[in-house]
Amino acid sequence: MLTGEIRSQIDRIWDSFWTGGISNPLEVIEQITYLLFLRRLDDLQTLEEVKASRLKQPLEHRIFPEGNDPKERPYEDFRWSRFKNFEARDMYEVVSDHVFPFLRTLGGDDSTYAHHMKDARFTIPTPGLLAKVVDLIDKVPMEDRDTKGDVYEYMLAKIATAGQNGQFRTPRHIIRLMVELTAPKPGDIICDPAAGTCGFLVAAGEYLREHNPEILRDLKLKHHFHHEMFHGFDFDNTMLRIGSMNMLLHGVENPDIVYQDSLAQDHSSDADRYTLVLANPPFAGSLDYENCAKDLQQIVKTKKTELLFVALFMRLLKPGGRAAVIVPGGVLFGSSKAHKRIREMLVEEQKLDAIISLPSGVFRPYAGVSTAILVFTKTNSGGTDHVWFYDMDADGWSLDDKRQPLLANEKLGPVPNSTLGFEEHAKNNLPDVVARWSQRDDLERLRSRTTQSFAVSKTEIAANRYDLSINRYKEVTHDNVEHALPKQILQELAVLEADIQSRLQELEGMLS
Repeated sequence: MLTGEIRSQIDRIWDSFWTGGISNPLEVIEQITYLLFLRRLDDLQTLEEVKASRLKQPLEHRIFPEGNDPKERPYEDFRWSRFKNFEARDMYEVVSDHVFPFLRTLGGDDSTYAHHMKDARFTIPTPGLLAKVVDLIDKVPMEDRDTKGDVYEYMLAKIATAGQNGQFRTPRHIIRLMVELTAPKPGDIICDPAAGTCGFLVAAGEYLREHNPEILRDLKLKHHFHHEMFHGFDFDNTMLRIGSMNMLLHGVENPDIVYQDSLAQDHSSDADRYTLVLANPPFAGSLDYENCAKDLQQIVKTKKTELLFVALFMRLLKPGGRAAVIVPGGVLFGSSKAHKRIREMLVEEQKLDAIISLPSGVFRPYAGVSTAILVFTKTNSGGTDHVWFYDMDADGWSLDDKRQPLLANEKLGPVPNSTLGFEEHAKNNLPDVVARWSQRDDLERLRSRTTQSFAVSKTEIAANRYDLSINRYKEVTHDNVEHALPKQILQELAVLEADIQSRLQELEGMLS
């Protein structure tokens, strides 16, 4: 948890960029990412130097070479601990003319961060702004992994202050709910085909650290965690850099965050590769058949991106793999042949576990569309017996454009620190979703269709042409209201009319 002081420091950094002429939030976070990367490189080399000194051996891995660069500037000046003390103009010259060209040569390093730095652009306009930002960043404590992660998450939250960038941010409590439902395991291979800032991958990593601490003590599991577990695709290089840094600052050393247009690229090499897919992909409408991966068209013939992404999830998963993904409401009840086919595949050929309907304001102020969390297991041989439905009314935040918290921090999210009372549950349904999810195969099947959650048999879903909208199956109770007979009502009206006429006559007599 960030302290108020650290939040104020981040706010001052952000304000410095705005007053210094950089107002695009994505550009701000990108420039901060570069500077954080430089600070980390210096820390890594310092650790190597300390290790070499203690062992009285030469450095095993030198990030900053000895000697000078082609422009005759000592590489030692490229280190954060050196140039942060330079005079503003000298610092600006070193960073813009020497450090950034050096960053672009780090692609030979096998880390994902170095690879994404090859296109690094330095856009800080003045020496004064650079010196001020470097000084402010240097004061932010970044030694502790939790603090580093929280600092970057807080900066990422600021991206959402610009409406055009809202699509990059899924609410963190919704991400954590999906992670809780799928419960990542130490041996999982996790993929987000529309990774953005890597929020799903970060949350999965944090869940594993909390629930499976042995993952970082066992050498084999630790290597898997840092190098083989996390995979993210995106076709925006800025997002790749930001997402990679987000993973790094949350303690994942070398995730596989790569440039890939998930719907356009053939997935033969990725088919049946992952054991867990977590995603909230962008749903832009439709694609040309020519621009869509042919292997996805073989699953479902459509131009609709929301259906193509569901087909992609099924393609990527190993048999036995599971997915929790966000889909627009149309996927659940759309009447086209492709819509019906994709739902039939989920129910008949895979194991559809749950449909969790989200409140329409979850993605405000950027979108008010109806969405749901789709949870399924890939089997290629069916297995759906019952599908669990949950009708979420509240997620702990106001459902207007302001999205203000409705409860104290300790009572927000899917796993709050305090037990929620009845009135508090009405403001935050997430803990109830998690609790009922664990009972979906027994007690939940006994629930009435008038409650917030219930199970529906595969047979009934098939009879309804695989319609998966919760309103198709939910029963609404109406209070019985007894009305008087029409003859009695007419008699009462006649009495009232006579009384009105009598009073009007009395009033006329008084006035005349």
